Amino acid sequence: MKDFIFSNDFFRNLDAFVYTCGYETCEPGHSYGPAVRSGYMIHYVLGGTGRFQTGGKTYRLKEGDAFLIRPDELIYYEADGKDPWVYTWIGFQGVKIREYLDRTSLLADPVFHYGHDDRIRLCHEKMFEANRLKHNRDLIMNSILYEYLFLLVSKFPKEQVSAVEKQAIYVEEALKYLETQYGSGSITIQTVADYLGVDRSYLHRLFKKVTGTSPQEYLLDLRIRKACGLLRQTDLPVTVIALSVGYEDTLYFSRLFKKKKGISPSGYRKDC
Repeated sequence: MKDFIFSNDFFRNLDAFVYTCGYETCEPGHSYGPAVRSGYMIHYVLGGTGRFQTGGKTYRLKEGDAFLIRPDELIYYEADGKDPWVYTWIGFQGVKIREYLDRTSLLADPVFHYGHDDRIRLCHEKMFEANRLKHNRDLIMNSILYEYLFLLVSKFPKEQVSAVEKQAIYVEEALKYLETQYGSGSITIQTVADYLGVDRSYLHRLFKKVTGTSPQEYLLDLRIRKACGLLRQTDLPVTVIALSVGYEDTLYFSRLFKKKKGISPSGYRKDC
């Protein structure tokens, strides 16, 4: 007997989002497939037994076990004929999901065991509670998803991360840091390196290797680009815009802007 199922508007969040969750008490022999899913989905077995087939392998699952379904991968699962399973599921999609799961061992081994980690189990329960909300349900469900992904990465970490993957992670984190902190006048490449826990010279070489530019030049271009947007879209004084992109000295900002754009900030605004 199916107790409930929920699907939300999964087009509203492109990064990571819940597109379905549910709970089912299966009848003996109840099955799904062979079929493919459009997104990622994790089933968690609350009780009983069943089997899961994927990649030419068959897995027998029991209470505490879980299995990952990947998009466009042929799967089949079936409840035991005598002791059918009861399970919950969380389905998720998004442009970053593959990257997040790649930090875990689950893509290599789709069957895993929650054990006695009540935090992961609780994420399933909190999804159900979120379903009771009448408004903004997607926000709380997606916040639970991020917590869920964090716990999966922590409990089932990828055993080996290649040097290339580590480098890509460092550069991506550096880019995120610059994108969110560019307005701080105190930001330096040393602060970025300290944030990442790496040597400043190493970060400089790695950043330039991946992006083709130095961190300092990237930060300058980013600040000027943000300033251009404010000049086009607002009537804010140049002094306010300078401070907003990390420069307390308006004259210094204006010199940098003109060097980069070939025109003063006020002249740029007039031409827009």
